[in-house]
Amino acid sequence: MQRKIEGRRSAGRNSFDQNGSEQRFQSGVAENIGVSQGTVSLTVKYVAKKITEKAAVWIKFPSTIQEIDAAKNQWLEKYKFPTAIGALDCTQVKIKKVGIQRHGGDMRAYICRKGFASINVQATCDANEVFKSVSAEWPGSVHDSRIWRNSATCRTLRRFDNAILRADQGYGIENCVMTPFVNPQTPEQLAYNNLFKRERVVIERYFGQLKQRFPILQNIVRLSLASVPTIIIACFILHNVAKFFMMMHDDALDDVDDNENNENDGECGETEANEDDINNFRLLGQNKRNRLAELIYSRL
Repeated sequence: MQRKIEGRRSAGRNSFDQNGSEQRFQSGVAENIGVSQGTVSLTVKYVAKKITEKAAVWIKFPSTIQEIDAAKNQWLEKYKFPTAIGALDCTQVKIKKVGIQRHGGDMRAYICRKGFASINVQATCDANEVFKSVSAEWPGSVHDSRIWRNSATCRTLRRFDNAILRADQGYGIENCVMTPFVNPQTPEQLAYNNLFKRERVVIERYFGQLKQRFPILQNIVRLSLASVPTIIIACFILHNVAKFFMMMHDDALDDVDDNENNENDGECGETEANEDDINNFRLLGQNKRNRLAELIYSRL
Protein backbone atom coordinates (compact mmCIF):
# COMPACT_ATOMS: atom_id res chain seq x y z
CA MET A 1 0.00 0.00 0.00
CA GLN A 2 2.79 2.39 0.95
CA ARG A 3 4.52 1.64 -2.36
CA LYS A 4 1.34 2.53 -4.30
CA ILE A 5 0.98 5.81 -2.45
CA GLU A 6 4.61 6.71 -3.10
CA GLY A 7 4.09 5.91 -6.76
CA ARG A 8 1.13 8.25 -6.96
CA ARG A 9 3.10 10.98 -5.23
CA SER A 10 5.93 10.59 -7.71
CA ALA A 11 3.49 10.70 -10.60
CA GLY A 12 2.10 13.96 -9.26
CA ARG A 13 5.53 15.57 -9.07
CA ASN A 14 6.46 14.40 -12.56
CA SER A 15 3.18 15.69 -13.99
CA PHE A 16 3.88 19.12 -12.59
CA ASP A 17 7.49 19.17 -13.75
CA GLN A 18 6.55 18.15 -17.29
CA ASN A 19 3.84 20.72 -18.08
CA GLY A 20 4.31 23.42 -15.42
CA SER A 21 0.61 24.30 -15.62
CA GLU A 22 -0.69 23.22 -12.21
CA GLN A 23 -0.31 25.07 -8.97
CA ARG A 24 2.42 23.95 -6.59
CA PHE A 25 -0.29 24.03 -3.98
CA GLN A 26 -1.92 21.04 -5.65
CA SER A 27 1.29 19.06 -5.36
CA GLY A 28 1.41 19.88 -1.65
CA VAL A 29 -2.19 18.74 -1.18
CA ALA A 30 -1.43 15.54 -3.10
CA GLU A 31 1.55 14.83 -0.82
CA ASN A 32 -0.54 15.37 2.30
CA ILE A 33 -3.47 13.12 1.42
CA GLY A 34 -1.58 10.49 -0.56
CA VAL A 35 -2.94 10.92 -4.06
CA SER A 36 -1.44 12.13 -7.31
CA GLN A 37 -1.34 15.77 -8.29
CA GLY A 38 -3.45 14.79 -11.30
CA THR A 39 -6.22 13.58 -8.97
CA VAL A 40 -6.16 16.89 -7.09
CA SER A 41 -6.29 18.78 -10.39
CA LEU A 42 -9.27 16.77 -11.65
CA THR A 43 -11.06 17.25 -8.34
CA VAL A 44 -10.54 21.02 -8.43
CA LYS A 45 -11.87 21.20 -11.99
CA TYR A 46 -14.86 19.01 -11.14
CA VAL A 47 -15.83 21.03 -8.07
CA ALA A 48 -15.35 24.35 -9.89
CA LYS A 49 -17.56 23.15 -12.74
CA LYS A 50 -20.30 22.12 -10.31
CA ILE A 51 -20.10 25.52 -8.61
CA THR A 52 -20.41 27.40 -11.91
CA GLU A 53 -23.53 25.41 -12.75
CA LYS A 54 -25.18 27.47 -9.98
CA ALA A 55 -24.10 30.80 -11.50
CA ALA A 56 -27.66 31.78 -12.47
CA VAL A 57 -28.72 31.38 -8.83
CA TRP A 58 -25.96 33.42 -7.20
CA ILE A 59 -25.00 35.95 -9.91
CA LYS A 60 -28.14 37.51 -11.35
CA PHE A 61 -28.36 40.88 -13.08
CA PRO A 62 -31.75 42.64 -12.77
CA SER A 63 -33.77 42.03 -15.92
CA THR A 64 -37.29 43.27 -15.12
CA ILE A 65 -38.70 46.68 -14.26
CA GLN A 66 -39.41 45.48 -10.74
CA GLU A 67 -35.85 44.25 -10.25
CA ILE A 68 -34.40 47.44 -11.71
CA ASP A 69 -36.55 49.59 -9.38
CA ALA A 70 -35.53 47.46 -6.40
CA ALA A 71 -31.84 47.89 -7.30
CA LYS A 72 -32.23 51.67 -7.57
CA ASN A 73 -33.96 51.84 -4.20
CA GLN A 74 -31.21 49.75 -2.63
CA TRP A 75 -28.60 52.13 -3.99
CA LEU A 76 -30.39 55.21 -2.65
CA GLU A 77 -30.60 53.63 0.80
CA LYS A 78 -26.78 53.78 1.05
CA TYR A 79 -25.69 56.27 -1.61
CA LYS A 80 -26.97 59.33 -3.47
CA PHE A 81 -26.36 58.94 -7.21
CA PRO A 82 -29.72 59.23 -9.04
CA THR A 83 -31.06 56.25 -11.07
CA ALA A 84 -27.94 54.16 -10.33
CA ILE A 85 -28.25 50.40 -9.85
CA GLY A 86 -24.56 49.71 -9.37
CA ALA A 87 -21.05 50.07 -10.76
CA LEU A 88 -19.16 48.54 -13.67
CA ASP A 89 -15.45 47.79 -14.01
CA CYS A 90 -12.84 45.27 -15.13
CA THR A 91 -10.00 43.69 -13.22
CA GLN A 92 -6.97 41.82 -14.54
CA VAL A 93 -6.39 38.27 -13.31
CA LYS A 94 -2.84 37.06 -13.97
CA ILE A 95 -2.28 33.77 -15.78
CA LYS A 96 0.76 31.72 -16.80
CA LYS A 97 2.24 32.47 -20.20
CA VAL A 98 3.12 28.82 -20.60
CA GLY A 99 0.33 27.03 -22.41
CA ILE A 100 -1.48 29.98 -23.99
CA GLN A 101 -0.37 29.14 -27.51
CA ARG A 102 -0.70 25.43 -26.81
CA HIS A 103 -4.42 26.02 -26.16
CA GLY A 104 -4.94 28.03 -29.33
CA GLY A 105 -4.45 31.47 -27.84
CA ASP A 106 -2.50 34.40 -29.28
CA MET A 107 0.18 35.30 -26.75
CA ARG A 108 0.04 39.00 -27.69
CA ALA A 109 -3.70 39.16 -27.03
CA TYR A 110 -3.21 38.07 -23.41
CA ILE A 111 -0.57 40.67 -22.52
CA CYS A 112 -2.35 43.54 -20.77
CA ARG A 113 -1.21 47.17 -20.68
CA LYS A 114 0.81 46.46 -17.52
CA GLY A 115 2.91 43.89 -19.38
CA PHE A 116 1.77 40.58 -17.88
CA ALA A 117 -0.44 37.80 -19.24
CA SER A 118 -3.98 37.98 -17.93
CA ILE A 119 -7.72 37.54 -18.36
CA ASN A 120 -9.64 40.83 -18.33
CA VAL A 121 -12.63 40.14 -16.08
CA GLN A 122 -15.66 42.41 -16.25
CA ALA A 123 -18.13 42.59 -13.37
CA THR A 124 -20.99 44.72 -12.06
CA CYS A 125 -21.97 45.12 -8.42
CA ASP A 126 -24.93 46.45 -6.46
CA ALA A 127 -25.19 48.48 -3.26
CA ASN A 128 -24.98 45.39 -1.06
CA GLU A 129 -21.44 44.39 -2.07
CA VAL A 130 -22.77 41.62 -4.30
CA PHE A 131 -21.59 40.93 -7.85
CA LYS A 132 -24.52 40.95 -10.25
CA SER A 133 -22.74 39.91 -13.48
CA VAL A 134 -19.33 38.51 -14.40
CA SER A 135 -17.57 37.90 -17.72
CA ALA A 136 -14.23 36.05 -17.65
CA GLU A 137 -13.73 35.10 -21.29
CA TRP A 138 -11.62 37.95 -22.69
CA PRO A 139 -7.80 38.14 -23.05
CA GLY A 140 -6.00 40.79 -21.03
CA SER A 141 -5.34 43.20 -23.91
CA VAL A 142 -9.02 43.57 -24.86
CA HIS A 143 -10.36 47.01 -24.00
CA ASP A 144 -12.93 47.35 -21.21
CA SER A 145 -15.31 49.15 -23.56
CA ARG A 146 -15.26 46.31 -26.07
CA ILE A 147 -16.01 43.73 -23.38
CA TRP A 148 -18.97 45.80 -22.20
CA ARG A 149 -20.48 46.29 -25.65
CA ASN A 150 -20.32 42.56 -26.34
CA SER A 151 -21.81 41.49 -23.01
CA ALA A 152 -25.27 40.16 -22.21
CA THR A 153 -25.41 42.68 -19.36
CA CYS A 154 -25.09 45.54 -21.85
CA ARG A 155 -27.90 44.17 -24.00
CA THR A 156 -30.11 43.78 -20.94
CA LEU A 157 -29.52 47.24 -19.49
CA ARG A 158 -30.02 49.03 -22.81
CA ARG A 159 -33.67 47.95 -22.67
CA PHE A 160 -34.27 50.30 -19.72
CA ASP A 161 -34.36 54.09 -20.08
CA ASN A 162 -33.97 55.11 -16.47
CA ALA A 163 -31.23 52.94 -14.98
CA ILE A 164 -27.46 53.39 -15.09
CA LEU A 165 -24.17 51.84 -14.08
CA ARG A 166 -21.22 54.05 -13.18
CA ALA A 167 -17.90 53.33 -14.89
CA ASP A 168 -14.51 54.97 -15.30
CA GLN A 169 -13.18 56.67 -18.41
CA GLY A 170 -12.14 53.33 -19.87
CA TYR A 171 -15.77 52.99 -20.94
CA GLY A 172 -17.60 55.03 -23.54
CA ILE A 173 -20.49 57.01 -22.11
CA GLU A 174 -24.01 56.00 -23.15
CA ASN A 175 -27.55 56.22 -21.88
CA CYS A 176 -27.09 53.36 -19.40
CA VAL A 177 -23.40 53.90 -18.53
CA MET A 178 -22.26 57.12 -16.88
CA THR A 179 -18.63 58.22 -16.81
CA PRO A 180 -17.05 61.31 -15.19
CA PHE A 181 -16.48 64.59 -17.00
CA VAL A 182 -12.89 64.56 -18.28
CA ASN A 183 -12.32 68.28 -17.70
CA PRO A 184 -15.11 69.58 -15.45
CA GLN A 185 -15.65 73.29 -15.92
CA THR A 186 -18.96 74.26 -14.31
CA PRO A 187 -20.14 73.92 -10.71
CA GLU A 188 -22.64 71.32 -11.92
CA GLN A 189 -19.91 69.22 -13.53
CA LEU A 190 -17.69 69.49 -10.46
CA ALA A 191 -20.54 68.42 -8.16
CA TYR A 192 -21.28 65.48 -10.47
CA ASN A 193 -17.63 64.35 -10.53
CA ASN A 194 -17.24 64.62 -6.75
CA LEU A 195 -20.27 62.44 -6.08
CA PHE A 196 -19.35 60.09 -8.93
CA LYS A 197 -15.84 59.53 -7.59
CA ARG A 198 -17.04 58.80 -4.05
CA GLU A 199 -19.57 56.21 -5.14
CA ARG A 200 -17.91 54.51 -8.12
CA VAL A 201 -14.99 53.23 -6.07
CA VAL A 202 -17.24 50.69 -4.38
CA ILE A 203 -16.55 48.15 -7.11
CA GLU A 204 -12.79 48.53 -6.66
CA ARG A 205 -13.37 47.83 -2.98
CA TYR A 206 -15.43 44.74 -3.84
CA PHE A 207 -12.71 43.49 -6.18
CA GLY A 208 -10.28 43.95 -3.31
CA GLN A 209 -12.51 41.92 -1.00
CA LEU A 210 -12.81 39.17 -3.61
CA LYS A 211 -9.04 38.92 -4.07
CA GLN A 212 -8.47 39.02 -0.34
CA ARG A 213 -10.80 36.03 0.04
CA PHE A 214 -9.29 34.16 -2.94
CA PRO A 215 -5.54 34.96 -3.19
CA ILE A 216 -5.30 32.89 -6.39
CA LEU A 217 -6.94 35.87 -8.16
CA GLN A 218 -4.33 38.37 -6.96
CA ASN A 219 -1.32 36.14 -7.63
CA ILE A 220 -1.17 33.93 -10.74
CA VAL A 221 -3.73 31.32 -11.74
CA ARG A 222 -1.36 28.46 -12.58
CA LEU A 223 -3.90 26.33 -14.40
CA SER A 224 -4.40 25.50 -18.04
CA LEU A 225 -5.88 28.36 -20.04
CA ALA A 226 -9.10 26.44 -20.68
CA SER A 227 -9.69 26.04 -16.92
CA VAL A 228 -9.06 29.64 -15.87
CA PRO A 229 -12.50 31.16 -16.65
CA THR A 230 -14.26 28.41 -14.69
CA ILE A 231 -12.04 28.97 -11.65
CA ILE A 232 -12.62 32.75 -11.81
CA ILE A 233 -16.40 32.44 -12.06
CA ALA A 234 -16.41 29.89 -9.23
CA CYS A 235 -14.58 32.38 -7.00
CA PHE A 236 -17.14 35.09 -7.78
CA ILE A 237 -20.00 32.72 -6.96
CA LEU A 238 -18.46 31.63 -3.67
CA HIS A 239 -17.83 35.28 -2.80
CA ASN A 240 -21.52 36.07 -3.28
CA VAL A 241 -22.49 33.02 -1.23
CA ALA A 242 -20.19 34.19 1.57
CA LYS A 243 -21.58 37.73 1.40
CA PHE A 244 -25.11 36.36 1.70
CA PHE A 245 -24.31 34.55 4.92
CA MET A 246 -22.21 37.44 6.24
CA MET A 247 -25.15 39.82 5.76
CA MET A 248 -27.35 37.38 7.65
CA HIS A 249 -24.90 37.51 10.57
CA ASP A 250 -24.00 41.21 10.19
CA ASP A 251 -20.36 40.42 9.48
CA ALA A 252 -18.02 42.05 6.95
CA LEU A 253 -14.64 41.79 5.28
CA ASP A 254 -12.09 44.56 5.71
CA ASP A 255 -12.20 47.06 2.87
CA VAL A 256 -9.33 46.48 0.42
CA ASP A 257 -9.12 48.34 -2.89
CA ASP A 258 -8.14 46.57 -6.08
CA ASN A 259 -5.28 48.69 -7.43
CA GLU A 260 -4.95 46.97 -10.80
CA ASN A 261 -7.36 49.34 -12.52
CA ASN A 262 -6.58 52.76 -11.10
CA GLU A 263 -5.16 53.82 -14.46
CA ASN A 264 -7.87 54.81 -16.94
CA ASP A 265 -7.40 54.06 -20.60
CA GLY A 266 -9.74 56.82 -21.78
CA GLU A 267 -12.61 56.44 -24.20
CA CYS A 268 -11.80 54.64 -27.42
CA GLY A 269 -13.47 53.83 -30.70
CA GLU A 270 -15.15 50.50 -31.40
CA THR A 271 -14.24 48.47 -34.43
CA GLU A 272 -16.97 45.86 -33.99
CA ALA A 273 -19.96 48.20 -33.73
CA ASN A 274 -21.54 50.57 -36.21
CA GLU A 275 -19.97 54.02 -35.87
CA ASP A 276 -23.34 55.78 -36.19
CA ASP A 277 -24.73 53.68 -33.35
CA ILE A 278 -21.72 54.46 -31.18
CA ASN A 279 -22.08 58.19 -31.81
CA ASN A 280 -25.79 58.00 -31.01
CA PHE A 281 -25.12 56.11 -27.76
CA ARG A 282 -22.48 58.68 -26.82
CA LEU A 283 -24.78 61.63 -27.53
CA LEU A 284 -27.61 60.14 -25.48
CA GLY A 285 -25.19 59.47 -22.64
CA GLN A 286 -23.75 62.98 -22.69
CA ASN A 287 -27.23 64.50 -22.61
CA LYS A 288 -28.23 62.34 -19.65
CA ARG A 289 -24.98 63.15 -17.84
CA ASN A 290 -25.68 66.87 -18.21
CA ARG A 291 -29.18 66.42 -16.76
CA LEU A 292 -27.85 64.35 -13.88
CA ALA A 293 -25.17 66.97 -13.16
CA GLU A 294 -27.85 69.66 -12.90
CA LEU A 295 -29.97 67.44 -10.64
CA ILE A 296 -27.06 66.57 -8.34
CA TYR A 297 -26.00 70.21 -8.08
CA SER A 298 -29.57 71.32 -7.30
CA ARG A 299 -29.67 68.90 -4.36
CA LEU A 300 -26.55 70.24 -2.69
